[in-house]
Amino acid sequence: MRVVICGAAGQLGTDLVQVFEAEGEEVMGFDLDLDITDHSLVMEKIPSLDPDLLINSAADLNADQAERDPEPSLKTNFTGTQNLVLACLEADCPMAFISSDYVFDGMKGAAYNELDEPNPQSVYGKAKLASERYMSSSLARWYVFRTQWLFGKAGKRNFVKSILRNAKEKGSLRVVTDEVGTPTCTEDLAKIVYRVCTSDWYGLYHATNEGVCSRFEFAKQIIDIAGFEDVPVEPIVYADLDLPCPRPPYSPLDNMNLRLQGFPPARNYMEPLREYIEWLQSNDAI
Repeated sequence: MRVVICGAAGQLGTDLVQVFEAEGEEVMGFDLDLDITDHSLVMEKIPSLDPDLLINSAADLNADQAERDPEPSLKTNFTGTQNLVLACLEADCPMAFISSDYVFDGMKGAAYNELDEPNPQSVYGKAKLASERYMSSSLARWYVFRTQWLFGKAGKRNFVKSILRNAKEKGSLRVVTDEVGTPTCTEDLAKIVYRVCTSDWYGLYHATNEGVCSRFEFAKQIIDIAGFEDVPVEPIVYADLDLPCPRPPYSPLDNMNLRLQGFPPARNYMEPLREYIEWLQSNDAI
């Protein structure tokens, strides 16, 4: 299978490339060398590659900046996806899109499954939902993977690294208690994407590790595993941070469709978290 991966140098994209190549697939990865917001370039490049599958993991992840200045974020997160969808139509190939828990408002009070109605409250979340809907209404063969709280070896910035860096440099932490979700290992997520995309079972999937925690609880777990138990962690609420982007306060994702389709259950996030922190420490990557 010939697979085109956009955003291939990113935190998730790197693991997608490695997982698909390890399974013997032919992978063509693009990052900043393919401007997905350039319609003419995308329409010229993608169909010429004759892909069997295109995965879009490219995204502008700065949700706060998206609230201050929406159009640059929308250009990448919606227009870029739109261009890739049109290219897949021309190439007659299925497309997989990486989406987010930000499509929900976080007010349900329980984990969200694929049947729950989205209600995004942020520019970033609205762009993700618009992209999902554009793709699913334009293509006959498509996959959406909603996920959250990613951490992985290729991540230049993620929550785990930020917590460890601040613990070392500042000696204390302030972390919110009113944002709850599921930390997800990018390597585990890439393996889920591979299994589903080689099954031809098209559709919408929630795809995270198992387990639920608040950002505060997650931070405590991170520093405990890293041996920084003496670093104090002050519980605060999201409003204390005065950030422009509204985060869903409670948005764990229930991998219901993966379960119903008989795919193996994901690991509890604590297992890959321990592996990741051990890897960071052994490689002086903090």
